[in-house]
Amino acid sequence: MSNQQQNNPLHGLTLEKILTRLVEHYGWRGLYEIINVNCFSNDPSIKSSLKFLRRTQWARDKVEELYISTFC
Repeated sequence: MSNQQQNNPLHGLTLEKILTRLVEHYGWRGLYEIINVNCFSNDPSIKSSLKFLRRTQWARDKVEELYISTFC
């Protein structure tokens, strides 16, 4: 199984770690400008954003793609 994950840049990262690093890099406003979802603009927090991203696959995919393009 580890052979399947060796080329996955997100292997070992939780969604919380990904989101936290993106917020540190872009800020909430910057994230909202790149990925236009309300959880990044209306009273944003890690907790509320994680709740939304865990329920909404398309938004999670965009966050993961942004992380890969930014840090990998």
